[in-house]
Amino acid sequence: MELIEPAGQRRHAIRAAFPATIPVMTGYVCLGIAYGFLMSNAGYGPLWVAAVSMIVYSGSIQFVGIGLLTAPFAPVQAGLIAVMVGARHMFYALSFLDKYRDMGRVRPLLICMLTDETFSILSALTPPPSVSERDFCFWVSLLDYSYWTIGGVLGAALGEVLTFNTTGMDFALTALFVVLFLEQWKKKENRLPGLIGLGCTLVCLAVFGADNLVIPAMILVTAVLLGGRKWLCG
Repeated sequence: MELIEPAGQRRHAIRAAFPATIPVMTGYVCLGIAYGFLMSNAGYGPLWVAAVSMIVYSGSIQFVGIGLLTAPFAPVQAGLIAVMVGARHMFYALSFLDKYRDMGRVRPLLICMLTDETFSILSALTPPPSVSERDFCFWVSLLDYSYWTIGGVLGAALGEVLTFNTTGMDFALTALFVVLFLEQWKKKENRLPGLIGLGCTLVCLAVFGADNLVIPAMILVTAVLLGGRKWLCG
C-alpha cells in the first residue's frame, strides 16, 4: 500500500516536515536514550525497548511502565494507571477530528502517532503550497515516531555496555515542551490561549498539587477555551 505518491511529492513532503520536527528530534532522542538506559537496567534489551516504543509510543506511560514490568503481575492496576496517565491525549485529539477526517488510508496511522509534540507542530504550522496537508501530517508524525523509537533502542544498546547515571535526563521532556510553547508564542493569535493555559495550570497546581494537576488542568483549559471560543476567535 503506497501511502504517499509520487516519489517527487514524497521528497517535497519530507523536506518540509523534517525542519519542523528538529526540536522534537532533540527531545525524543535524548529522552528515549534515558528510557532505554532505564529499561536496560531493569533487564530489558533493545528488542523489548523497540517493541514497547513502537506499540505503546507514550513516553510518560513507558517510564511508568518500567516499574510495572518489574512489579508483581497486576493487569487491572496497570490498565488503570495507563488510562489515567494518558487521559490528556483525549483532549487534544478531539480538536483534530475535523483535521484528520479526510486523510484517507493514513488516518489510522496518524491517530496512533498523535502525541503532544506532534499535535503542537501540526496545530502551529501549515505546509508549503507544494505539499498537501495529508503528506505533511503523515511525515511529521512518522518522523517523530521514528525519533522516539531510535532513541530508546540506542539507549538500551548503550546500557548493555556502559554504566551511566541517568538522573536528570528526563528533564529533556520538560525542555522540549518549553521549546514548543515558545514556538507557539511567536504567533500573536496563540498568545492569549497560551496565557489562559498557563493561568488554568497555576490554579490547578495550587488546588490539586503537583502530583494531581494534569487532568484537572486539561479539563479546566478545555472548558475555558470552549466557553470563550467566540470571544477568542472574534
